[in-house]
Amino acid sequence: MSATTAGGLGTVAPPPGGDTARQALRQVTSGVTVLTVIGSGLRHGTTVSALITMSRDPLIVGVCLRPTSTFASMIRRVGLFSVNVLANEQATVARRFADPARIAGDAQFAGLEWTTDELTGAPLISGCLAHMACQMNGWHQVGDHDLLLAEVIGGTPGPGLPLVNFAGRLHRGMPDLIDTPIASEAS
Repeated sequence: MSATTAGGLGTVAPPPGGDTARQALRQVTSGVTVLTVIGSGLRHGTTVSALITMSRDPLIVGVCLRPTSTFASMIRRVGLFSVNVLANEQATVARRFADPARIAGDAQFAGLEWTTDELTGAPLISGCLAHMACQMNGWHQVGDHDLLLAEVIGGTPGPGLPLVNFAGRLHRGMPDLIDTPIASEAS
């Protein structure tokens, strides 16, 4: 089976099987972040590796969440959260907030240095590459996940290299960066 392209100019092979497509998607490299929120006096964080810029004016980011997750439930009520862009030495932080067996609430932050985001009230983890304050802008069901859209209402960049997710594993950011700006239809 094949499909005709948008202009009727030839055909495109059908998408690959689920397992092959999932393996291909694992090759997409992405930065690793911890999203943090505070609601009803409780703090919560979750690791995500697919925070994306949706718009530059206004500055909107998007992230996919499991609809039944604690973070998703809290952000629907609160509307504000913070993004902690992890630096290349923060793999243990990423693992901590990705662990489904982690202790809920403030105990997640025990032993970590952090401050409070003045705009969101959520924790800002020390040593991160950047921090952003976000306000929920939209929520859309997409397959088995929900797409959270949020306007970036504040941010602070820092020095260093990122922690990245590649092929389902954490890697330190690439020190041999090619200093060439990338221009595309998406940027």
